[in-house]
Amino acid sequence: MEILNIIKALGNPTRLQILKWLQAPEDYFPDQQEPLSTGVCVGQMQKVGNLPVSTISEHLMVLQKAGILSSEKKGQWVYYKRNDDLIAEFLTCLNKHI
Repeated sequence: MEILNIIKALGNPTRLQILKWLQAPEDYFPDQQEPLSTGVCVGQMQKVGNLPVSTISEHLMVLQKAGILSSEKKGQWVYYKRNDDLIAEFLTCLNKHI
């Protein structure tokens, strides 16, 4: 786990909002046809965030590179969900060192 990469990834309000959406996807993405346990597709996040798909995709890429998100491709769609294990490990590490 690269703590500084995670901190950098969390240093953007839109990325923090995406993590909030993915923490409770049933509250934000009730229209998604694929089960939310699979994750959430970019199109759903684009609707909720009212941002271009390219902007959402860029933020998702940063979060995924930091390990905060995982993805699963199903057909032509990619579904994203939080890596809660890594988030918990990161928070534990912060508590130890700060």
